[in-house]
Amino acid sequence: MYRNLCMAVALLAAWVCGAQEMPVDYMFGEKYNDRYRYSNLVTFSESAQGNKVLVRAYYTGLILRPKGYLIERYNPQLELIDEYNYKFRGADFLDGFVANGQLYLLFLSYDPERLSYTYSVHQTPVGAYNFTRKDLLTIPSVYVENPVDKNYYNRKFNSGFSTTLLFDREQKAFALSLHHKKGDVNKHRILVYNFNMQPVMDVDFSASVEEKNYAFEALEMAPDHSAAYLVAKAYFRKRRFKAEERKFQYELIKLARDGAQTASYDREGFYSEALKPILRNGKLICVGFYADRKDERYNGLEYLEVDPQTLQAGIHKYNPFSHQFMVDKFGSESEKAIKNLVFKDVHFTPDGSLLFNAEEYFVTNSIQDNGSGGRLRVERFHHNDIISVRLDSRGDLVWARNINKTEVTQGDGAYASYSAYSKDGHTYFFICTAADNPQLLNNERLIFRQGLSRNRNVFLIRLNPEGRISWEKIIDQSEARLPLMVSKPLVEEDEDRLYFYAKRGSKKQLVSVHIRG
Repeated sequence: MYRNLCMAVALLAAWVCGAQEMPVDYMFGEKYNDRYRYSNLVTFSESAQGNKVLVRAYYTGLILRPKGYLIERYNPQLELIDEYNYKFRGADFLDGFVANGQLYLLFLSYDPERLSYTYSVHQTPVGAYNFTRKDLLTIPSVYVENPVDKNYYNRKFNSGFSTTLLFDREQKAFALSLHHKKGDVNKHRILVYNFNMQPVMDVDFSASVEEKNYAFEALEMAPDHSAAYLVAKAYFRKRRFKAEERKFQYELIKLARDGAQTASYDREGFYSEALKPILRNGKLICVGFYADRKDERYNGLEYLEVDPQTLQAGIHKYNPFSHQFMVDKFGSESEKAIKNLVFKDVHFTPDGSLLFNAEEYFVTNSIQDNGSGGRLRVERFHHNDIISVRLDSRGDLVWARNINKTEVTQGDGAYASYSAYSKDGHTYFFICTAADNPQLLNNERLIFRQGLSRNRNVFLIRLNPEGRISWEKIIDQSEARLPLMVSKPLVEEDEDRLYFYAKRGSKKQLVSVHIRG
C-alpha cells in the first residue's frame, strides 16, 4: 500500500512560502514497524525488476554494540518485499553493492591469533539469502585502533596498518589502499577489483611513501579498467616545517598493471586543494579549488586538463572567488576564510559546461560531563555551507553560489548534509532540516537558520543555468513525520528519480522523488 501525494499540496506549500513551483512529484511508501531502533544505513542499491535493496547495521544492548545487518528489499511501488537478518559481527563494515544479482558486503577483520588483518567479501543472491564468505587478502600487522581511513580532516599516520577503500560505481570498480609501517618497514600496496570481485591490478606503491604519506580522496577508472586515477593529499614526512612551508600537496596518481605514476601541479602562489578527477571524451580533467597562500584557505576554483597517458598538464586555469561571492558568503566579516571543502558530485551539461558542488565539512572535539561524575570526549561532525559552481567548456568561471547552512551531528550523519541532482543545466539540492523559512537574497544567496523542531522539512533548492536560486518546501514536517536520510539517496538517472529512506525509532518508510522533464 502507498499513497501518491498530488502536486496541489506542493503548490499550496509554494504559495504559503512565497516560493516557485518545482517540477517534482513525490510518493510516500507505507510506514512499517521496525524492531531495531538504533541502526545506520550502510548501503542502498538497485536490483532486478526495479527493486531497491538497502542494508542497515543495527545495535542492541544496554551499552549499544553492533549485532548484525538487516537487509530490506522494496518493489518499485515502495512496498516491502522481504527482510533478512544477517547476524554477523566482529568485523569493520567497509561498503556494499549489488551486481550480477548478488549482494556484496565488504568487511575488514582482525585475527589476534594470526596477528593479521583480512579483507573479505560476503555475498548472497538477492531474495534467496544464503551468504558465503571469500577472503580477498590478508595483511600481517599488530592490532591498530581505527585502521579504516574515513575522515577527511583527522589524518593520522602512526605506525601500524591503515587502509582506505574508494569506489567508482559508474565503472563498477573499487580500489584498496594498504599501508603498513613498523620500524624501518614502510610498505604501501594498492589493489583494484571489479564488481565480479576479480583483481584488476596490484601495484607496489612503497617507493612513493618514503618521503610522503598519502590520504586518498577520489578514484576515476578508465572504462576498460586499463588505468585507475586517484587523487591524494600527500603529506611530507618531515619533523620540522618552517612557517612559510606547506605540509602537504595534492597529487594525481595513475595506476596501471606495470606500475604507478605521480604528478603534482602546484606552482608558487597557486596550491591545489580538494581536486576531483573526471574522464570525459578521452580527456582527463581535474577540477577543484586552490589556495594562493600556504595556510589552507581556498581562494578560488581550479580547472586542469591532463594527458591520461603521461599526466602532462595541458589547459590550466585558476578562477578566483569574486568579492561579491565572499560578501554573499560572509557578509562584512572580511577576515573569514573558506576551508575544508569536500566534493559531493560533478556533472557535465550537454554543452560541455561543468557543474560541481562541495560542502564545508570538519570535525571538532570537546570534553563534557558524562552524568556520573566522569568526563567524556565527544566528537562532532559539522556539515555547513554548500558551494555550487558552473565552469564553461573551456574551464572559465560562469558563476559560483553559496547556500548558507549549519548542521552538527554526533553520530549518524545520514540526516544531515544534502544530496544533489543535475538535469538540463539545472541543479537540484535536497536538504532535510528543522528550519522553516530560509531567506533568499538577490536570488543568489540562500540562508537556512537553525530550527528548533524535532520534525524535519524537506526543501528543494534549484539553481538554474544562469545561477539564479529558487526554493520550495516540497515535503512538510506534518506530512513526513519520519525524517529522511537525505544525504544517502539511491539515484536512478535514467528515471530522474531519487529514493530516500526515512526512519525514526520503530517506524520506517521509503520515499520517492521524481524530477519531471
